Amino acid sequence: MKETYVIIMAGGVGTRFWPFSRASFPKQFHDVLGTGKTLLQQTVDRFEGVCPPENIYIVTSQEYKDLVKEQIPFLTDDQILLEPHRRNTAPCIAYACYKIASRDPDANVIVAPADHIILNEEVFRDTVRIALGAARTEDILVTLGIQPTRPDTGYGYIQYIPDKLMVKKVKSFTEKPQLELALQFLDSGDFLWNAGIFIWNINSFKKALSQFQPDIAEIFEQGHEHYYTELEESFIHKAYQHCGSISIDNGIMEKADNVHVVLSSFGWSDLGTWKSLYEVSEKDQNQNVKEGNLILHNTTNSIIKMPSDKLVVINGLEGFIVAEYDGVLMICKKEDEQKVKEFVAQAKELDARFV
Repeated sequence: MKETYVIIMAGGVGTRFWPFSRASFPKQFHDVLGTGKTLLQQTVDRFEGVCPPENIYIVTSQEYKDLVKEQIPFLTDDQILLEPHRRNTAPCIAYACYKIASRDPDANVIVAPADHIILNEEVFRDTVRIALGAARTEDILVTLGIQPTRPDTGYGYIQYIPDKLMVKKVKSFTEKPQLELALQFLDSGDFLWNAGIFIWNINSFKKALSQFQPDIAEIFEQGHEHYYTELEESFIHKAYQHCGSISIDNGIMEKADNVHVVLSSFGWSDLGTWKSLYEVSEKDQNQNVKEGNLILHNTTNSIIKMPSDKLVVINGLEGFIVAEYDGVLMICKKEDEQKVKEFVAQAKELDARFV
């Protein structure tokens, strides 16, 4: 357990979850499900027993440092990695892995987003331990693949080679497919949703990064003497100026031939959109998901999230998102939720405070 580390990525803005998720206060810092804990706190908690608290590292944007410290008070400053610019997931993960490697060159690492929901955490921990067992002994990159329950076009897909092993070889990755292709994936039975959770030994990761993204590998390798010192911050500022923006999937996982997957089923959602929150939330007898002081008439299949200091009366809505947060009210059909990014862009033109 001591050689196991967790890297939690917590720097995103979560635009598709606007107006609830804002640049100043993104969704990972909210108690989205009303459990009394934020998504970030839930993510940290689910690794209890997998690694010691001092081995949890959170990578986030500089502007969220205080939010992270407030929500996860046991973290030291060395465990909070601050990115000066957003450069997608490959540089984010590389920074954390090279920092950890400078202290523990044989570390085993789990990488996870801060804003996902996992309903069955015990099954999740068991699945992670299976992946860790394989990554410790083999030169492989492991990801967790979720058994799909519908032909969702919002997720990436992983095709695996069927066999009797717990950790299966990956055949291909496909980014968010059209519906027709997603239906074919579901019918074939050998495709999984890509959960964006990765497990590897630090040496396997460094080897893959050097092969497929040598510029990024070289940049963070140069920080070896600076990590855990007062020079780390200035080094990272310079490093990120030279880093391109690329995801770990595009940068490594889709290129490497030693990627494996563990078939997983632990009540997962990436909580990327209002629709995904609706799907995992408890509903009333009219299939509404509700928060706030509400009087509803003839309203069904809707998600309504309002501040508690207002009484809101709604009549005659079916299949809507009604959400208010910090001076912004959005009313939108659930089926049109892909327009949220468009709304955000228009709101930014009006006043940056709204985003």
